[in-house]
Amino acid sequence: MSFREEFKLLLRARYPLIYIPTYEEERLEGAIREEAANQGNRPVYTWDFVDGYQGNPNDQGFGRRNPLQALEFVEKIPATAPGVFILRDYHRFLDDVAISRKLRNLARLLKSQPKNIILLSPRVAIPDDLTEVLTVVEFPLPCATEIRGEVERLLIATGHSPSSKFLDDLVRSCQGLSMERIRRVLARAIATHGELQPEDVDLVLEEKRQTIRQTQILDFIPATEQISDIGGLDNLKDWLLRRGGAFTERARQYGLPHPRGLLLVGIQGTGKSLTAKAIAHHWHLPLLRLDVGRLFAGLVGESESRTRQMIQVAEALAPCVLWIDEIDKAFSGLGSKGDAGTTSRVFGTFITWLAEKTSPVFVVSTANDIQALPPEMLRKGRFDEIFFVGLPTQEERNAIFNVHLSRLRAHNIKSYDIDRLAYETPDFSGAEIEQTLIEAMHIGFSQNRDFTTDDILEAASQIIPLARTATEQIQQLQEWAAAGRARLASKHSPLSDRIQRQLK
Repeated sequence: MSFREEFKLLLRARYPLIYIPTYEEERLEGAIREEAANQGNRPVYTWDFVDGYQGNPNDQGFGRRNPLQALEFVEKIPATAPGVFILRDYHRFLDDVAISRKLRNLARLLKSQPKNIILLSPRVAIPDDLTEVLTVVEFPLPCATEIRGEVERLLIATGHSPSSKFLDDLVRSCQGLSMERIRRVLARAIATHGELQPEDVDLVLEEKRQTIRQTQILDFIPATEQISDIGGLDNLKDWLLRRGGAFTERARQYGLPHPRGLLLVGIQGTGKSLTAKAIAHHWHLPLLRLDVGRLFAGLVGESESRTRQMIQVAEALAPCVLWIDEIDKAFSGLGSKGDAGTTSRVFGTFITWLAEKTSPVFVVSTANDIQALPPEMLRKGRFDEIFFVGLPTQEERNAIFNVHLSRLRAHNIKSYDIDRLAYETPDFSGAEIEQTLIEAMHIGFSQNRDFTTDDILEAASQIIPLARTATEQIQQLQEWAAAGRARLASKHSPLSDRIQRQLK
């Protein structure tokens, strides 16, 4: 149900107190006025703390610097007279005992009157004693149709008509921004060139990065890694390549649903994070990284509000890739956390969204400790597939050395005995191989020469891989994967051979 449909229904059903969290005051008030006009031209009264009530000459300034008087004004209007009362930033006064009591009194009184009080706030901050009387309604960021209308209006004003492809690109790049930010960045582009040009898409993307930074929840990550940068993991790469066109309109016409996401479980340093970046680059989608720890805040209700805000921004930016690194650390020991149930509520909101989302947000979650994840996270329907990423085989270590040395020493890569390096580094992860090469470069640099195969082997002898320091944990992970609970990311590995033997 869209915002307008839900809001129309609440007005008709005489919901007395409606709470709408949004940063887009102006756009929201425009939508409220339009709907009030459609509902029999209901008068709209607007109040804020500094100027009091505005718009009505008879009551200009009433309730200035007096939030209790702002509520008493509602009772001044005759009981049979309709009205919509918009109170800006009113969340700041809800902890006051007089305000709380007055709102609850009004909630009972207005059930029989054609009046609605709308509380506007940039975030959800509702005291416990008001949760039963306030109805929270989400006001989404502008959709593609709204953005297109605004862009076309600006273009008509400048007398230019760009190609439909440029218009589509511009609209897509603006998704995830508020209407005010869209107007601001497009006005800046027009002021610079006198018109909108294809390079202005980069200007919009920079504004988008700034917006995402300000949420302090999501990070906009530039993804330059390619699928070819991943050594091994052939099963996983084949799976991803088959879904490369799944976000296109042709896929929708074919009847394919949007891909939901992946859960990558495995040993640290085996390329899970690299895979998330490569997916975004290969599919030409923006990459957003969520630090789940940022969702949790000190104020009651704020963690849940941040979770909803994260979902709203991600869906507004869709199609996109949402990367959640080490999700096991965020939700481990879910039932034992003494936080009044905040973690459970955040987790519930998150997994419900995972199961029910229809927007093209491809979620890539990584986890090192599968035992720490709640069972609900692993249920089918949350993700398209769960892949186990184990330690690389000798063949995969060969590919990983090739990838790194091609980047570091492409001009003389043949001087390195890569087969020997792969053979001499059993139990090394991809991250440990990279660190080995860096250590070898330090050896060569300190002696004013290029690093050699022997330097790499010397560096490898000084590194103790995680597979030897955390043997029990890794063995538990491998046994979990061997039980058929996840798909193997590598085609040929000791674990896959073991599973084949068990099946026979």
